[in-house]
Amino acid sequence: MSVKLFVSYAHKDEQYKEDLEEHLSPLIRSNLIESWHDRKIMPGDEWKSEIDSNLANADIILFLVSSSFISSDYCQTIEVKTAIDQHNAGQSILIPVVIRTC
Repeated sequence: MSVKLFVSYAHKDEQYKEDLEEHLSPLIRSNLIESWHDRKIMPGDEWKSEIDSNLANADIILFLVSSSFISSDYCQTIEVKTAIDQHNAGQSILIPVVIRTC
């Protein structure tokens, strides 16, 4: 069974997310982790329910922290709040990674 990873990031930091996926690719290929981010939402999918579902089912929630991430209303009011609640309840591990000076 693979570990479910939810990656939260600001779209201005897309390249950092892509670099992360490249570094994680051996683990993904080996089915050790299953990485999810909002770019995996397919056309026609209900984006909010996709995010909510994948966030709720994540074993690990990874924040790519930057000034853009901190200034994102959605990241702060929805994803960060939910992730902290899940972490405090022992449902997921929360890992913030500073990618740019805040």
